[in-house]
Amino acid sequence: MSPIFEVEKLKKSFGGLAVANDVSLSLASGDRVALIGPNGAGKTTFVNLVTGNLTPDCGVVRLGGATITHLDAMRRVRLGLVRSFQVTRLFQDMTPQEHIALAILQRDGRSGRMFGSFLAMPDVMSETNDHLSTLGLLELADRKVREIAYGQQRLLEIALALALHPKVLLLDEPAAGVPQSDTGRIEQALAQLPADLAVLMIEHDMDLVFRFASRVVVLAAGQIIFDGSPADVTRDAHVREAYLGSYANARSVT
Repeated sequence: MSPIFEVEKLKKSFGGLAVANDVSLSLASGDRVALIGPNGAGKTTFVNLVTGNLTPDCGVVRLGGATITHLDAMRRVRLGLVRSFQVTRLFQDMTPQEHIALAILQRDGRSGRMFGSFLAMPDVMSETNDHLSTLGLLELADRKVREIAYGQQRLLEIALALALHPKVLLLDEPAAGVPQSDTGRIEQALAQLPADLAVLMIEHDMDLVFRFASRVVVLAAGQIIFDGSPADVTRDAHVREAYLGSYANARSVT
């Protein structure tokens, strides 16, 4: 199967420090890939580079076979490369319904008709309610974001990403800051993602990683040191030394 998303020999340095050093990877439609590594490994920087929020020193990014390296972030979103952020970037005085409706209207080039009129657009309302229902947020549609739990805000971010009709979804620590009692909701949302959607997830919760991913990529000091199956990653000596350590040892015992 041809890859839907490709990164080839991506490099980026800040003041002589390489934060992305010859990074190459690819995703096919339907892939579920976890990108892991120690703090400072360059994981979020990698996402910023491929989504257009940072400019690489060299390297190529392709989506659907087309080179998008020099496109701005918004054009990449319109082509289907969508991300979430490590920290929520929601509008606290807007409702989930307003967030999703705005995303749909922006996607369709109709954002100028947002305020006061989207309620009269049956197509927008129907799709908005579908996304909210899928993520278990329909009952909160009219609540202000500041009034809903943080875990629900994280779910809203996933709903927003899906409203943009991604071909490739990059999730930057979707469970970060979410109480352990609510992480099951995040996992359920991940399990409900469209089967043909390629997903790359950055996550430090290794139990979540092993339940989600069919493939694990390990980044350390800006370089990929492992790309393979979850079954093999804990046995890799370089990964044990750079990142997993005691977690790998614990899994080998159980």
